[in-house]
Amino acid sequence: MSAVQNSIQSPAQSPTQSPAQNSTLSAEAIQAKFDGSPFIAWLGLSVTAVDHDRGELTVLAPMRAEFERGAASGQWHGGPLAAVIDTVGDFAVGMLLGRGLPTINFRVDYLRPAVNTSLTAVARVRRNGRSVGVADVDLYNDQGALVAIGRATYATLSQG
Repeated sequence: MSAVQNSIQSPAQSPTQSPAQNSTLSAEAIQAKFDGSPFIAWLGLSVTAVDHDRGELTVLAPMRAEFERGAASGQWHGGPLAAVIDTVGDFAVGMLLGRGLPTINFRVDYLRPAVNTSLTAVARVRRNGRSVGVADVDLYNDQGALVAIGRATYATLSQG
């Protein structure tokens, strides 16, 4: 195993452990942060499950007319999908550190249209390091079909 692989996949440290781990955020605390942000509150996100040990956060995103690609189409525009991925990935890593985090980079692969459906976002922390955290986010429609996947990198250095 190369030194790079070893630093990413070290068996001594799970992806949810951090060398400088702070207090964690409960589902209620994450929801309060969602509700306290005008943009995230406008998205209407609701926390449905938190698993700190597995580094997983599950969030429901309801469809709104403002999210439509075309008027009365019922189809989600890619922008709100990306916003959901970034937000849920951020708080998956952030729930382990007790705070929201700045995004360094993220990408989205759109797999199929999301039409007349709310979405369930499931974020999994892949790395929670001293300076960088990584989360993968899967978006599912109401029928359980995967509609988009994303990966994001967040700055985890303590703010001070």
